[in-house]
Amino acid sequence: MTTEPIRTLPTPGRRLGVLISGRGSNLKAILDNIASGSLDAEVAIVFSNRGKAKGLEIAKKAGVPTAVLSHRAFPDRESYDAAIVERLREHKADVVCLAGFMRIVSPVLLNAFPDRVLNIHPSLLPAFKGLDAPCQALDYGVRIAGCTVHFADETLDTGPVLLQAAIPVRDEDTHESLTTRILTLEHRIYSKAIGLLLDGGIRRQGRRVLLSEAAERAAAEIHTEGERKPTYAQ
Repeated sequence: MTTEPIRTLPTPGRRLGVLISGRGSNLKAILDNIASGSLDAEVAIVFSNRGKAKGLEIAKKAGVPTAVLSHRAFPDRESYDAAIVERLREHKADVVCLAGFMRIVSPVLLNAFPDRVLNIHPSLLPAFKGLDAPCQALDYGVRIAGCTVHFADETLDTGPVLLQAAIPVRDEDTHESLTTRILTLEHRIYSKAIGLLLDGGIRRQGRRVLLSEAAERAAAEIHTEGERKPTYAQ
């Protein structure tokens, strides 16, 4: 067991910078949850490294500012992330949400938003990192799959876990059906995890994320397909 001291994370403001590379389904879920009042937040800017990302249209229809910067125009990851940070600060973003952003972020971005960069991944980490995680899980033969919201770090899918939710793998599942079912689950838990961070009271002890009683109750409100509740770091 770790002997590192427990520290309480500062409660951030509620302006989100959402980084995407593709269709933006998690972005849409965040915007929908904000519109319904289930997530008390505001999307300040949507940023993409791809000008043709469909999620940019979702942002524009919602009246959210967008920005596009191709990573190919920068000599290295650090200079690219510095440009992202500049734009996030221009729009006064408090928390960064990686939502299908297909790049590993550098310490330049992480240090600009300490303990305020979240990512969602379609597996129960630390299992099945990287691309096509639901397909990896099905091919491996697991009986339980799911998704994870974690604090991003500078390595692929290794940051401390904030929230996880699980579903059983069905005998009839295909790569496509399991991917779809996990994506539906992502749309539910990402906003919940963002809300937990924004509401404050989260503590860290090394890699362990400790939730307050109120946060635990909020997390327990999610049910996955009526079969399981989410699990989260203790």
